This record gives sequence, C-alpha cells and structure tokens, in this order.
Amino acid sequence: MKCPYCGQPDSRVTNSRPSPAGDSIRRRRECEKCERRFNTFEVVERSPSCVQKRNGVLERYDSEKLRAGILRACEKRPVTAEHIDRIVLEVENEAFSGGLREASTDAIGKLVLRALKDVDQVAYLRFASVYKQFRDLQDFDSEIQSLLKG
Repeated sequence: MKCPYCGQPDSRVTNSRPSPAGDSIRRRRECEKCERRFNTFEVVERSPSCVQKRNGVLERYDSEKLRAGILRACEKRPVTAEHIDRIVLEVENEAFSGGLREASTDAIGKLVLRALKDVDQVAYLRFASVYKQFRDLQDFDSEIQSLLKG
C-alpha cells in the first residue's frame, strides 16, 4: 500500500481487526521509509451498483458523493472521519444487501438519517434539511419537535 505521506510504495501491516459488523477489515500500517502510520480499510469489491434519483434517472452509485454529503452535514461537529466511514459502509451494506444492484436515493437518505440521529443531532438536522428539502423555519421546527419526542 502506497504511503499517503511520502509516496513510498511499501508499507507493513502492524495491526488488523474486523469492523464490528464484520464487513470490512481495518488495517494499521507503517511506512517503511518515513515510518509514519496510517489506516486502510479493506472491503469486498462489489459489482457496480446504481442509484435511482428522485427524477427517475439511474446513476452509478458513488460512495464519495455519499461521504461528501455526510461530511458537509458533520462539518465543525465532533464526528470523526472514521465514524463517517463507518456510516457510509453501513448504509452501503444495508442499501445493497442481498446482492441488490439498485437502490433509491430516498432509501439511502433514510438510512443516513437513521445513522446520524444516533451520532449527532445537529448533523442530522443539516442532512435532513437537504434530504427532505426544507422550505422554511416550520420545516426545521417540526423536525426538531420529532427529534425531541423520540
């Protein structure tokens, strides 16, 4: 694995452990040149999946788009990059479970909201405001009230 700091092509694995869900492996690596440490995640490569947008258009699934949306919602919040990666993996696993090759943006958005609700309520509201297309303060207020209820 290429070192992200110095570009050295050789690194050694110092520690490996499976994710709690058992669907990926986190590897702690050390560069043989600069001796800096970094993490990698190993996941099963799937055949390309598609996402059906709200307008009906099918688009190839891109985990980076999902990660970017979650990152925007979590900006300046106490949510780690590792936690965001875990949310992306959980959403992917659930959305495309059982070999499904297609999921709707609606289903993916609901999965992200469910995960963010337990992680950070401000990030949840930020994501919900885009996903649910809030139009005014009433939309925020009703979502806050539903968060407070349960």
